[in-house]
Amino acid sequence: MRMRVMGSLAAIAATALAAGCGTPGDSSDDAPKTTTATASQTKPDIAKAGDVTLTVWDQEVRGGQAAQIKELNKQFMAKYPNVKIKRVAKSFDDLNTTLKLAVSGPKAPDVVEANQGLGVMGQLVKGKLLRPVDDYAKIYGWADRYPSLLLDLNKFEADGTTFGTGELYGLSQMGEIVGVFYNKKKITEVPKTLAEFEAALEKAKSDGDVPIQFGNLDKWPGIHEYETALATAADKTAVRDFVFQKDGASFDTPEFQAGAAKLQDWVKKGYFTKDFNGTGYDPAWQRFAKGKGTFLIAGTWLVADLADQMGDDVGFFTIPGETAGDPVALGGESLPFTITSKSKNPDVAAAYIDFLTDQNAANVLTETKNLAAMKYDTPAPEGALTQDVAAAWKALGEADGLIPYADYTTPTFGDDLGGAIQNMLALKDSPTEFTAGVQKKVDASKSS
Repeated sequence: MRMRVMGSLAAIAATALAAGCGTPGDSSDDAPKTTTATASQTKPDIAKAGDVTLTVWDQEVRGGQAAQIKELNKQFMAKYPNVKIKRVAKSFDDLNTTLKLAVSGPKAPDVVEANQGLGVMGQLVKGKLLRPVDDYAKIYGWADRYPSLLLDLNKFEADGTTFGTGELYGLSQMGEIVGVFYNKKKITEVPKTLAEFEAALEKAKSDGDVPIQFGNLDKWPGIHEYETALATAADKTAVRDFVFQKDGASFDTPEFQAGAAKLQDWVKKGYFTKDFNGTGYDPAWQRFAKGKGTFLIAGTWLVADLADQMGDDVGFFTIPGETAGDPVALGGESLPFTITSKSKNPDVAAAYIDFLTDQNAANVLTETKNLAAMKYDTPAPEGALTQDVAAAWKALGEADGLIPYADYTTPTFGDDLGGAIQNMLALKDSPTEFTAGVQKKVDASKSS
C-alpha cells in the first residue's frame, strides 16, 4: 500500500516481518566502510567513492510510484557514473515479509524502505539493523526540508520501543491521504456532509451500481475503511492519543464504537462490494477504474493509476462530517528510505536518500502524480484528479485534520486490528464487542 504529511501527520500501517534474503553492495571487505560524513561533517564526494553497487529494496511498484523511482534512479546514476543502483522492487506485503531476514544476513542491502511504526521499523531499530542518520541530516540540512513532525515520525529511541523521539532513521518522499475517489460520470456534485454522502450511496444502490468498491481479503484495507468512518465519529485528538498510547487513551469508547456502527450500517444496507472480505484490494480498485462502482475509499497512492485509466472522469474528496467544516481524514507519509547497519557504502546510501528527497525529486514526484512530502514549492499539478488531491492536502494541513494509521499502535496491531475489523464487518461482533476485543489485544501487547 502506501499503502501507507503535512500538518499533523501520522505514519503508515505496520505488519509482522518474516523471512527473505538480500544482495550486497560491492566491497572488498565485509565490514562497512568508515563514514567520511561522521568524521568531517562535510558532504562526501560520491564521485571519488570508487565503483559502487548500491543495492536498494523498495516498494515503489504502483503507477506513479514506479515512474518516479525509475526516473530518479536514472538521474542519480547519470550524475554519478561510478555508482550502479541494483534495485529490488517488492510489493508492500512482500517487502514486509522478507525484510527483516534480509537486513540481518551477511548480504544485506544498503538502502531499504522500512514501514514506520513498532511492528516493522521499531523491530529493525531494536535489533540494531538500521543505521541512525542524524549525522547526514546535519550535513545535508534535512531538518529544513521537512516539517518537524514528519521527521519525528521516522525517529526512534535506541531500544525500538518508542517512536516519535530519539534518533532519525530515514526520510520519506511522499505524503498520503486516504479519502474518497468518485466517478464523475455518476456524481456531479461532491457531497458536503455525511448525510449527502450517504444519500449518494443509496442512490447508487438503487441505480444498480456498487456504491463503494471494497476488497478486504488482505485485512489491512479494512483499517482504512474503518478509520475513514471513525473520522466522522471521533474527535481527532482521541484517535491520535490512542495511536500514540497517551495515558488514559482507549479503543473501547463510544466514539470508536460509533465508527464501527457506521460501517456495519453500510454493510447492512448493501453499500459495499458483495463478498468484500473475499475480494482482493487490487481487483476492487481495478473494477472501479473500469467504471463499476460509484465510490472507492482508498489512498492517494492510486492517483496515477486511476488518472491513467479514467482521465478526468475521476475525482477525490475527503470524507465529510456531520456538518460541513474543517476536514478530518486518515493520512500519513510514505515508507522512509533507511540505511542498513551492514551497508558497506553508507556515504553513497545517504547521498542517494538526499537525492530522492531534494528539490528536483519534489518536482519529479509532482510530474508523476505523487504528493511530495518535502516543503519545496513545486509546479502546479496537471490533471483534475491530482488537483483535487493537492487541494485536499492543503485543506487538511490548514485544518490540522490528519488522523494516524492505527496500525502504529503495537508491534502486532496491523494483524490484530485487521482481523477484528474483518469479523466486525462480517457482523460476527457488535461494535461494543469489537472495541472491547481490540483493547484487550492492546493491553496484552503492553504486558508481554
